[in-house]
Amino acid sequence: MLVVFTDLDGTLLEHDDYSFEAAKPSLSHLRRLQARLVLLSSKTLQEVLFWRTKIINSDPFAVENGGAVFVSEGNPSLKGKAMQTSHEYEMTEFGVPYGTLIRALRDAARESRCFIRGFADMTVKEIAHCCQMDLEQARMAKDRSYDEPFQLLEGNLKNLRAAIEIRGLRLKHGGRFLHITGRNDKADAARALIEAYTSLDRVQSIGIGDGLNDVGFLNLVDCPVILDSPFSAEVLKRVPKGQIFPAGPVGWNKAILALANSSPRPSRKLEP
Repeated sequence: MLVVFTDLDGTLLEHDDYSFEAAKPSLSHLRRLQARLVLLSSKTLQEVLFWRTKIINSDPFAVENGGAVFVSEGNPSLKGKAMQTSHEYEMTEFGVPYGTLIRALRDAARESRCFIRGFADMTVKEIAHCCQMDLEQARMAKDRSYDEPFQLLEGNLKNLRAAIEIRGLRLKHGGRFLHITGRNDKADAARALIEAYTSLDRVQSIGIGDGLNDVGFLNLVDCPVILDSPFSAEVLKRVPKGQIFPAGPVGWNKAILALANSSPRPSRKLEP
């Protein structure tokens, strides 16, 4: 069984206009192989549901940097994990509630003498402008549960990170924004799903990302792919087995066509 774990922004989707036109040949190839395509994104539930419809995807997915994993009927459950039902999916939460993150971010910013602006402080129109998306997409992006994207407008990032981490939380770098999350990571979702799929069949796993918030899951898969970005050199340092491909859906397409095959090898045993 081939399982592809992928980020969305700047990878399967173009950074500027969110097009995935260039990746359509490889998406069709994955369907022919009956491969699983797992979306691991910092996007919200409503955003990921929107894009799953666009790319014709029914496999499990994770939202808001691994804040929660959603599994639909016909897919393997995450054994040993606490689940609940949400939007007709089995949902497993890994993240910290959004309100807790907002309070912690504001306290950390005040303590570190930083001036920040997060999605909670922005209007839908402002988010649409910053993210180059329409208003409906911006409304979906603002409806958050486990992750707060924000801009550091003034102050020392190192001090802000320390103030966030002393609260037991994490600061992450996304494509456009910094993010505050719980201790969760995209790797939590990837690990749980690799274990679930491996209980059914041999697994070959490919991971595709372009940012520092992708490092965790890229180090879990058999074939890590790093798409060119302002962060790709640093990502490669942290993912030494990674292969560099061009940016965006063009590189995504090339990577899948180069690496995907119909004779998967067993996935390596995951470390506890």
